[in-house]
Amino acid sequence: MRTDVMHAVRLARVDLKLLGRNQTAMINVVLLPLIMGWLFTVTLGGEQLAGVSMTLFVLTGLPGVMLGFAVFVHLVITFTARREELVLKRLRGGQASPVGILGGSALGALAIWVFQVVLVVFWTNRMEDDGLPGNVPLLLLGGLLGVAVFALLAAAVSGITRSAELAQVAVLPVVLLIMVASPVLMPLSAMPAAIRVVAEVVPVTPVIEIMRTAYVGRDFFDYGGQVMGMGEQWVAALPSIGILLVWIAVGTLLARWLFRWDPRHG
Repeated sequence: MRTDVMHAVRLARVDLKLLGRNQTAMINVVLLPLIMGWLFTVTLGGEQLAGVSMTLFVLTGLPGVMLGFAVFVHLVITFTARREELVLKRLRGGQASPVGILGGSALGALAIWVFQVVLVVFWTNRMEDDGLPGNVPLLLLGGLLGVAVFALLAAAVSGITRSAELAQVAVLPVVLLIMVASPVLMPLSAMPAAIRVVAEVVPVTPVIEIMRTAYVGRDFFDYGGQVMGMGEQWVAALPSIGILLVWIAVGTLLARWLFRWDPRHG
């Protein structure tokens, strides 16, 4: 176990160093969701929804969108590129275990996402009075469950992607789904019926609802906007936590079935 952790930390440091040297990846993975959040707040910032400003509503949903970029997009491209370059095969043939190898990449993605969330918290606090999160443990739980789900889905999608170039195309449907069918800009009740059906089952929705409720201290599970105590927030979050646990189980099965260590041929 200790060896796995050491290998994971070492691999995460390499991932972050390589990302820092890749300006295109830095823009797509780190900066693009922040720029999108800024555009949303500029466009909708003056309105009110469920007792909060649209600025606060959007910013507290932005971490869910960031999961699609910092975790899913980043890991699909990373896993695919390393597989085709035989890096995964060499790592697996060494002392590192599969858990350490995959965990290292997931740890690097988690570090990127946490960095983005810290920026959003600072941004929210600057723009809103009392803009700090109210229920940090619940907020962290929702985020960590979301990272686990999208890391597993990234491992699965990388297995059916033939090259790093195609990986940049393969991730687009998921990114578009996150943008369109998630309650970042509007509650589920305000969505068209067809989109709402999809939004109710995609994993980003429970992540956003948990983190937004934990951040603001109001009920954003049914969007009534009532003020909730910490205990009430945990109870209300249980169905969403259950959905994410189901997605983790599904993602684990898909990753075990589809993930590949050797390059694809043909």
